Amino acid sequence: MCHKIVVIGAGGHAKVVADIIIKTKNILIGFLDDNVAIGNTIIRYNNQELKVIGKINDSIKLFNQYKDLEFIIAIGNNEIRKSLSNEYNLPYTTLVHPSANIGVDVKLGKGTVIMPNVIINPGTNVGDHCIINSGAIIEHDNIIENYVHVSPNATLCGTVKIGAMTHIGAGSTVKNNIEICGGCVIGAGSVVVKDILEQGTYIGVPSIRMEGKR
Repeated sequence: MCHKIVVIGAGGHAKVVADIIIKTKNILIGFLDDNVAIGNTIIRYNNQELKVIGKINDSIKLFNQYKDLEFIIAIGNNEIRKSLSNEYNLPYTTLVHPSANIGVDVKLGKGTVIMPNVIINPGTNVGDHCIINSGAIIEHDNIIENYVHVSPNATLCGTVKIGAMTHIGAGSTVKNNIEICGGCVIGAGSVVVKDILEQGTYIGVPSIRMEGKR
């Protein structure tokens, strides 16, 4: 079934989301952004210029005017995605790039985006408005709560739990049977080998908490 989708956000991440919409044979109506001028072209495809068609608040008008529209928040910042999803009660779609390998018994929440070449193995539950970015590997039986961003080429081994609003940096690895609490940042290239139960920024191999950092 073909869906008509409006993208909230018009930055680089939104371009990748637009690519998924196109490659899944859905219809991209346009982009909404408060910081990019209406009429600006964000991506070109098949002799079409896909443009910013309004501000984020215009999502309400569009939804009331066209009841069959769906929306996706294409903004990498976890806190902004949470704020917008709470402010705008819209029908949010879930997007999966055709190159992703999604195992059986995997649950994906509303507003979540699965980027190119992702692997998610069986028994994993991904919450709402998450980003599983290009080339990430999510092994079996993971629990990924709402508004998590797993960056490109990160690896979560089996039976890992990631709390809401946590950012897993590019190329980082989380050992099997690890729990990371919500609101954390795991720096790029870090290796997590012990449970993280205190909010903060963690870097290094093995990862340690940066004092004075959230």
